[in-house]
Amino acid sequence: MTGTLRRTAADDDALLERLHDLTWGTGTTSDPHGCLPDQPFPPLTNAKVEQVERQLGHELPPLLRRIYTEIDDGGFGPEGDLASLTPRRIPYRHRPDWPCATSLHTRGPKYGRPASWLFLTGGDCSMQWHVSSIAIDNPVLLWDADRWEPDWGENPHDGLCYTAPSLRQRLWTWADGGNAWDEALKII
Repeated sequence: MTGTLRRTAADDDALLERLHDLTWGTGTTSDPHGCLPDQPFPPLTNAKVEQVERQLGHELPPLLRRIYTEIDDGGFGPEGDLASLTPRRIPYRHRPDWPCATSLHTRGPKYGRPASWLFLTGGDCSMQWHVSSIAIDNPVLLWDADRWEPDWGENPHDGLCYTAPSLRQRLWTWADGGNAWDEALKII
């Protein structure tokens, strides 16, 4: 397993090639739960990503930007459902609207989440995976809304676990066949 190697930006082309293969059907990862779209969503144009970044108020991490412009607009990846940046609809799903990071981002401050956290995908129950848009290496965060209580003087950071030191590492773990929950459960 290569997930323990220290990956750098120099490895990003290889990572994106692997992610493309996994996303568009030439890789070996399957959808055991049957919850993914029949087809990945098409990649976004750079102009559309720039529009999303203006809406978010900050740029996407460069690796995430490349994923959305070179691979697709969500619907693949660790946990099987990377959020899209644009609203998507899948009529046959039990929840027809695909999770949209941009829409969820606008609601984040209402729940006390910092604007620098970008929603990646849902977890179990009250958990959500986020990426820090401003921290060095863009660590991946697992946030549990049930792990903090505002009435006790706690803040959203009390429900937070850093689960991967970088988005790059999290994606390599998945691309190499690893399980992101294994890493998260070591920390929780």
